[in-house]
Amino acid sequence: MATSIRRYRPDDASATRRVFDRAIRVTAAADYTPEQIEAWAGGVDPAGWAARRASAATWVAERDGAVVGFTDIDDHGYVDMMFVDPEVGRSGIAGALLAHVTAIAAARGLSDLSVNASETARPFFARHGFVLEASQEVVRAGIVLTNHRMTRRMGA
Repeated sequence: MATSIRRYRPDDASATRRVFDRAIRVTAAADYTPEQIEAWAGGVDPAGWAARRASAATWVAERDGAVVGFTDIDDHGYVDMMFVDPEVGRSGIAGALLAHVTAIAAARGLSDLSVNASETARPFFARHGFVLEASQEVVRAGIVLTNHRMTRRMGA
């Protein structure tokens, strides 16, 4: 099963939203309470989701014609989203997405990448050279969630 990475298209909105939802509700369930998961994944407006994905430099991973993951990167090297469907987790898709945005950052001459990694994603980013800068608490729908500000120097 070959995985390809391509630029996000407007018709990817529902597929990326489904990946986001499943990654949080299934994969992250080991690290977050049901209340935290609902605060994180619940209540996302479909039109707002589509607009946000379209306005970001978003890339999707496809396998057998289906969207199985996505990520983005801004002009400063910040990776806001990186999610993989749990059905294909641990199969190299997140690594391929990270390699893709790393290549984009290198082409732009950026000195580092940064991410606010969830508890679930923190080990992945650490394995790929990201260093913990600070743990942070964010509030979503009145519920506190912990994430981790991590950075990686380019070339690391």
